[in-house]
Order: sequence, then C-alpha cells, then structure tokens
Amino acid sequence: MYLLVGLGNPGSKYKKNRHNVGHMTIDMIVKKYNFKKKNKNKFGDVFEGQLSNEKIFTLKPKEFMNLSGVSIKKFLDFYKINIKNLLVIHDDIDLPLGKIKIKIGGGNAGHNGLKSIDAVISKNYKRIRIGIDKPKNNKNIDKFVLENFEKKEEKEIIFSINRVTSFLQYLISSDVNDISILMNKLSKK
Repeated sequence: MYLLVGLGNPGSKYKKNRHNVGHMTIDMIVKKYNFKKKNKNKFGDVFEGQLSNEKIFTLKPKEFMNLSGVSIKKFLDFYKINIKNLLVIHDDIDLPLGKIKIKIGGGNAGHNGLKSIDAVISKNYKRIRIGIDKPKNNKNIDKFVLENFEKKEEKEIIFSINRVTSFLQYLISSDVNDISILMNKLSKK
C-alpha cells in the first residue's frame, strides 16, 4: 500500500498557484488512472486506486501547507502505511521551471510543507521536487509562490506533471539505487 501526497493549499483561490504543483500532479494522476474518490475523508481530498497490483491512495491534505504533516501522519497511522511507501510531490524554487528531481530524505530548504512533515514524521521519505523557478527582481518568495503560473509557464509545468504521471509506477516502487536512473528518464524532454 502506497500514499502519494501532493502538497498545496486547499481552496479554489490557490488552485493554480506555483505552491500547488503537488495538488496539480495529484489531480492529473487521479484522472489518468481513474482513481475513485473516498467520500467524507477526515484527512483531506483522498482517492484510491490500483497500479501494478499495488493499492494506492492519493492525498491532498485538508490543512494549509505549513500544517500538512498533521494529516499525513494521521493517514499513515490510520492505514498502517510504512514511511518507505510515502511519496510527497511538491514545488521547489531552487529548481528551474519544470525541472524534476527525486530524492529520499534531506533538508527542507525553507519549504513550509516539508518542515511540517519533517517535524511530525521524519525526513526519510521519497520526494518529487518540481521546479517553479526563483522570483525575479528579489521579489518576496512568500508572495511569489502564492501567485498563479503565467500562461507561458503553464505549458512547461503541465509537461513536467505529465512526465511524473507517466512514470508513476516506477516512482512508487523504486529504491534509492534506481533514483538516478529515474531522474535521467524524467529529465529528458
């Protein structure tokens, strides 16, 4: 059993924000693989499906980004999912727009969603980082991540989200040794 978490903020106001790339990815996964919604879920927006004979849950936490670790921890405990089967998808300002990186563990680089997860669970989970670029002209980072993608940026982000979605079966089952091979496949355009 696996849990795929897309980080973001709840509500239509934030739907197309740079910070919601994780939510956007989960939406595409759910659509592509025809996952079914679990009604009235206390953890957030939850869907369930099968992939490569594995049961997969997706979660968009009900809390805002900086508290997302709470829902994730409760979900893992409730369904007895091992942390090695947790995959968190999130935005990364330290990567160029659309660049995808995969890693296990590491620092949070100031990302409030990761800080929350690290504090409640630990740092040892798989992460898919999708680049949203840095703000230009020393713009406030907090403001930048809460802005919508520009039209020309959307195409690049959708392309990257499609890559993650297409390689999903490999992403959930890969171990640390396979990460570099996967990164090479995902990074090719």
